[in-house]
Amino acid sequence: MPRPLKARIHRSAIRHNLALARQHAPASRILAVIKANGYGHGMLRAAQALCDADGLAVLSLDEAAALRAAGFSQPIVLLEGMFGAEDIPAVVDHRVTCVIHRPAQIEWLRNAAVARPIDVWLKVNSGMNRLGFSPAAVADAVAHLRQSAAVANLLLMTHLATADEQRGVDWQLAVFQQSAAGLALPASLANSAALLRYPETHADWVRPGIMLYGVSPFADESAARVGLRPAMTLQSEIIAVQQASAGETIGYGDGCRVERTTRVGIVACGYADGYPRHAPSGTPILVGGVKTRLLGRVSMDMLAADLTDLPAAAVGSPVVLWGEGLPVEDVAHAAGTIGYELLCALAPRVPVVEEE
Repeated sequence: MPRPLKARIHRSAIRHNLALARQHAPASRILAVIKANGYGHGMLRAAQALCDADGLAVLSLDEAAALRAAGFSQPIVLLEGMFGAEDIPAVVDHRVTCVIHRPAQIEWLRNAAVARPIDVWLKVNSGMNRLGFSPAAVADAVAHLRQSAAVANLLLMTHLATADEQRGVDWQLAVFQQSAAGLALPASLANSAALLRYPETHADWVRPGIMLYGVSPFADESAARVGLRPAMTLQSEIIAVQQASAGETIGYGDGCRVERTTRVGIVACGYADGYPRHAPSGTPILVGGVKTRLLGRVSMDMLAADLTDLPAAAVGSPVVLWGEGLPVEDVAHAAGTIGYELLCALAPRVPVVEEE
């Protein structure tokens, strides 16, 4: 009998979340971000559920090649662009749209002889200070790209650093609009947070990522309240039950000392499966559909749940680590991280089951 841990991927939830993105940005085209192995859901699996998106965004040429080999024909955007001039033939062969964010990439294109020109998204550094051309350099960069025979269509993009925070987007939007003035180019600005809250950023293309997988991009608003459905449920079972007397400890070390007689359920899931080792006692867990808490340190292959107030719980009782009934954001918040990290950290050894 196999180990009971598995990740269930809900295709209908991904499609629902894509439809919600369209509802919020009806006039924009949707570039579905499926980098990081589809945020842990499997890149091809996510792409299949997102086949109605207008385009797909990845990080590497290998990912783009795999999507083309699987039959995906919509635009594929390489979010960090080329890493060397030697990438250009593959970019051309796989009909990849490249993000251009530094002068060297423009030079590679200007010096390239290509069988067909490629589409380019020029990235503007509007204040995040990660990638992109400074506002003062944008017009010259556009001029050089327009002169290149290797470039077909051109678009301006930027990334919004605080769309999910109180500061909002106005400060970057003003910089971007000033940079784009007079260039008469289409644009892409909105990530998940901006897509949901700031319609003034929607422009020609929106770039939803985390929302497609049912996770709220906001610390102050739940996924359910936004209307999102979780696309991944990480579930397991109780595989053993122990009883600890008052004053005894649970798991490694002595950091979790119980104050009363405690029923302890051992769950087949640990940090080698992608559950955060740093999650503290008190992190929420669902056992038999009832919320309880993590006890003690997470081990490599197991963790402990408090069953004291769950008299019906026993060996074989179902456990949800996150997903349906337990938002991954709640687990991430308790562990001092974000839902993105938990989803992306799902280990290859965890079996994945696809379902509607």
